[in-house]
Amino acid sequence: MKDHIKLTIVTPEKEFYSGEILNLYTESEKGRFGILANHVSMVAPLKPTVTTFIDLNGKELKAFTSTGVLSVHNNQVEILCSACEWPGDIDIERSRKAKERAEERLNHKDTNDVKRAENAVLRAIMRIKATE
Repeated sequence: MKDHIKLTIVTPEKEFYSGEILNLYTESEKGRFGILANHVSMVAPLKPTVTTFIDLNGKELKAFTSTGVLSVHNNQVEILCSACEWPGDIDIERSRKAKERAEERLNHKDTNDVKRAENAVLRAIMRIKATE
Protein backbone atom coordinates (compact mmCIF):
# COMPACT_ATOMS: atom_id res chain seq x y z
CA MET A 1 0.00 0.00 0.00
CA LYS A 2 1.23 3.47 -0.86
CA ASP A 3 1.69 6.14 1.78
CA HIS A 4 1.31 9.16 -0.49
CA ILE A 5 -0.91 10.65 -3.19
CA LYS A 6 -0.21 12.37 -6.51
CA LEU A 7 -2.03 15.74 -6.51
CA THR A 8 -2.69 17.88 -9.55
CA ILE A 9 -4.61 21.17 -9.38
CA VAL A 10 -5.60 22.67 -12.73
CA THR A 11 -7.31 25.98 -13.53
CA PRO A 12 -8.37 27.22 -16.99
CA GLU A 13 -5.15 29.25 -17.14
CA LYS A 14 -2.55 26.75 -15.94
CA GLU A 15 -1.51 23.72 -13.99
CA PHE A 16 -1.41 25.31 -10.54
CA TYR A 17 0.20 22.45 -8.60
CA SER A 18 1.56 19.00 -9.31
CA GLY A 19 3.33 16.88 -6.74
CA GLU A 20 3.28 14.08 -4.19
CA ILE A 21 1.43 14.72 -0.92
CA LEU A 22 0.51 12.88 2.26
CA ASN A 23 -3.04 14.19 2.66
CA LEU A 24 -5.50 16.79 1.46
CA TYR A 25 -8.47 18.61 3.03
CA THR A 26 -11.04 20.51 1.02
CA GLU A 27 -14.80 21.15 0.95
CA SER A 28 -17.77 20.08 -1.12
CA GLU A 29 -21.41 21.10 -0.87
CA LYS A 30 -21.80 18.31 1.71
CA GLY A 31 -19.02 19.55 3.99
CA ARG A 32 -15.29 19.41 4.65
CA PHE A 33 -13.49 16.12 3.97
CA GLY A 34 -10.01 14.65 3.77
CA ILE A 35 -8.18 12.40 1.35
CA LEU A 36 -5.43 10.02 2.45
CA ALA A 37 -3.38 7.47 0.50
CA ASN A 38 -5.41 4.51 -0.77
CA HIS A 39 -8.67 6.48 -0.65
CA VAL A 40 -11.66 4.98 -2.39
CA SER A 41 -12.33 6.33 -5.90
CA MET A 42 -14.72 9.26 -5.94
CA VAL A 43 -15.81 12.45 -7.66
CA ALA A 44 -17.08 15.47 -5.72
CA PRO A 45 -18.20 18.98 -6.67
CA LEU A 46 -16.17 21.58 -4.78
CA LYS A 47 -17.23 24.90 -3.33
CA PRO A 48 -14.94 27.87 -2.71
CA THR A 49 -12.73 27.07 0.28
CA VAL A 50 -9.21 26.93 1.65
CA THR A 51 -7.73 23.63 0.49
CA THR A 52 -4.83 22.37 2.61
CA PHE A 53 -2.37 19.57 2.00
CA ILE A 54 0.88 18.20 3.42
CA ASP A 55 3.77 17.60 1.03
CA LEU A 56 6.21 14.70 1.40
CA ASN A 57 8.57 16.91 3.46
CA GLY A 58 5.81 17.47 6.03
CA LYS A 59 5.19 21.08 4.98
CA GLU A 60 1.58 22.22 5.14
CA LEU A 61 0.48 24.12 2.05
CA LYS A 62 -2.80 25.96 1.65
CA ALA A 63 -4.48 27.61 -1.29
CA PHE A 64 -7.79 29.24 -2.07
CA THR A 65 -9.72 26.99 -4.46
CA SER A 66 -12.87 28.19 -6.17
CA THR A 67 -15.74 26.07 -7.47
CA GLY A 68 -14.68 22.93 -9.27
CA VAL A 69 -14.53 19.16 -9.26
CA LEU A 70 -12.29 16.75 -7.34
CA SER A 71 -11.53 13.28 -8.66
CA VAL A 72 -9.76 10.49 -6.74
CA HIS A 73 -8.58 7.30 -8.44
CA ASN A 74 -5.58 5.01 -7.83
CA ASN A 75 -3.84 7.38 -5.38
CA GLN A 76 -4.20 10.28 -7.79
CA VAL A 77 -6.22 13.36 -6.88
CA GLU A 78 -7.11 15.87 -9.54
CA ILE A 79 -8.80 19.17 -8.77
CA LEU A 80 -10.20 21.12 -11.70
CA CYS A 81 -11.30 24.53 -10.47
CA SER A 82 -12.11 27.90 -11.94
CA ALA A 83 -9.49 29.68 -9.78
CA CYS A 84 -6.72 28.76 -7.36
CA GLU A 85 -4.37 31.12 -5.50
CA TRP A 86 -1.59 30.85 -2.95
CA PRO A 87 -2.20 33.10 0.10
CA GLY A 88 0.68 35.40 -0.86
CA ASP A 89 -0.89 36.04 -4.27
CA ILE A 90 -4.26 37.13 -2.90
CA ASP A 91 -5.03 40.84 -2.98
CA ILE A 92 -6.65 41.08 0.44
CA GLU A 93 -8.00 44.62 -0.07
CA ARG A 94 -9.59 43.63 -3.39
CA SER A 95 -11.15 40.59 -1.69
CA ARG A 96 -12.58 42.74 1.12
CA LYS A 97 -14.09 45.16 -1.39
CA ALA A 98 -15.57 42.28 -3.42
CA LYS A 99 -17.11 40.91 -0.21
CA GLU A 100 -18.61 44.29 0.63
CA ARG A 101 -20.08 44.69 -2.89
CA ALA A 102 -21.60 41.21 -2.81
CA GLU A 103 -23.05 41.75 0.67
CA GLU A 104 -24.55 45.03 -0.53
CA ARG A 105 -26.25 43.19 -3.41
CA LEU A 106 -27.63 40.67 -0.92
CA ASN A 107 -29.01 43.46 1.28
CA HIS A 108 -31.15 44.78 -1.57
CA LYS A 109 -34.34 42.72 -1.48
CA ASP A 110 -35.04 43.35 -5.17
CA THR A 111 -31.94 41.50 -6.39
CA ASN A 112 -32.73 38.61 -8.73
CA ASP A 113 -29.28 37.09 -8.57
CA VAL A 114 -29.06 36.05 -4.92
CA LYS A 115 -27.10 32.84 -5.60
CA ARG A 116 -24.48 34.73 -7.59
CA ALA A 117 -24.07 37.27 -4.78
CA GLU A 118 -23.88 34.50 -2.15
CA ASN A 119 -21.16 32.78 -4.17
CA ALA A 120 -19.24 36.05 -4.50
CA VAL A 121 -19.38 36.54 -0.72
CA LEU A 122 -18.17 32.98 -0.14
CA ARG A 123 -15.28 33.35 -2.61
CA ALA A 124 -14.18 36.60 -0.97
CA ILE A 125 -14.40 35.15 2.53
CA MET A 126 -12.35 32.09 1.56
CA ARG A 127 -9.69 34.25 -0.12
CA ILE A 128 -9.42 36.32 3.06
CA LYS A 129 -9.33 33.17 5.20
CA ALA A 130 -6.55 31.70 3.05
CA THR A 131 -4.29 34.64 3.97
CA GLU A 132 -4.76 34.18 7.73
